[in-house]
Amino acid sequence: MQTALVIDYLVSWLADYCDSACMNGFVVGVSGGIDSAVTSALCAKTRRQTMLVNMPIYQARDQFDRAAQHIQACERQYASVRGVTVDLTRVFQSIEQTFPADIQDGLTMANTRARLRMLTLYAQASHNRLLVAGTGNRVEDFGIGFFTKYGDGGVDISPIADLMKTEVYELGRALGIAESILTCPSTDGLWPDNRTDESQIGATYPELEKAMLFEESQQDEKKLSPRERAVLAIYRKFNRANRHKTEPIPCAKIPPELR
Repeated sequence: MQTALVIDYLVSWLADYCDSACMNGFVVGVSGGIDSAVTSALCAKTRRQTMLVNMPIYQARDQFDRAAQHIQACERQYASVRGVTVDLTRVFQSIEQTFPADIQDGLTMANTRARLRMLTLYAQASHNRLLVAGTGNRVEDFGIGFFTKYGDGGVDISPIADLMKTEVYELGRALGIAESILTCPSTDGLWPDNRTDESQIGATYPELEKAMLFEESQQDEKKLSPRERAVLAIYRKFNRANRHKTEPIPCAKIPPELR
């Protein structure tokens, strides 16, 4: 991949879209991970107004600190960047006290965290005439659908949607993203035990990327090793289960004879 040219292309693409939409810039939720770091750096390079929001909810200290340090680095480098911290822990605690106890399973509450952050980003976006920039990459969001519907999937624009996770890391190194972000395990930061993406999925992102490309090539599965076949099965399971997130919302069409 021609990393420098890809960065220039994406920065230009973001700026052009922002201008054509008659908006002031972008807002990005910064988690302390690679995807949000790269997305926020690309938005900052447009020199349009860029708001970077750190939104802790019972957050692990290292995740919060990585996000805060990245935001500060962007503020030092770009005059158009403004960092904001909105601690949502008390709001989430209010939800915990309000929801019936019998629906508060782990996945439901993890998704609720993500949706609370989406609400916060859109409040900032609406007030400041900004676009919510999504942080989803090709394999994670558009391959296995590993995101929260109307949570981190609720965005206006997706600048890294055509990049594999390994390619996002390439851009991160070229953009000068902090080593602490480049080397930390990928996590969605939505669970009390801070479980990693790999532990939830059962495969690494490089493995999933190979499975995704294999699936698209329609080659003979007999050529795969046992581990590769196992990862392909994982990829297919997630892809099938999460199509409701990645495909357009089904809309019922009334037959003409019923009108």
